[in-house]
Amino acid sequence: MSNLRAAGLIVFRIVSLEVEYLLMQTSYGHHHWTPPKGHVDPGESDMETAMRETEEEAGLTASHLQVITDFCKELHYEVKRKPKIVVYWLAKLVDPLAAVRLSEEHKDFRWVKLEEACQLAEYADLQSVLRDCEAYLKNDTSIV
Repeated sequence: MSNLRAAGLIVFRIVSLEVEYLLMQTSYGHHHWTPPKGHVDPGESDMETAMRETEEEAGLTASHLQVITDFCKELHYEVKRKPKIVVYWLAKLVDPLAAVRLSEEHKDFRWVKLEEACQLAEYADLQSVLRDCEAYLKNDTSIV
């Protein structure tokens, strides 16, 4: 049995010297909050998926983002009894006022600081990745 595989970007912006993360509320299931991500299509790399899904789900293209390729995290969990791997990279929104445009897959979005992001995220593994993002950004002041 092959693993389900998905990829996405944890998009952040800097507003008034504060880091805010983009979380989007799904329009399906129990309406959980998540960064933009989606399933890897055949022949597509994880990074290609992450960029495609971010554009499809949030309307943000490569020109809007500075992807931090040396920050990459994998989450491993089960969905409907099948193993799933999700790969996330960190990406800075170059223009903090760029508009987010939601697809039909999401019904809402928020730019939130770390603690609210963790409350919205619900899942411990995603909360851990968000905390890792924050630690990474505090240690590399050239990004912020």
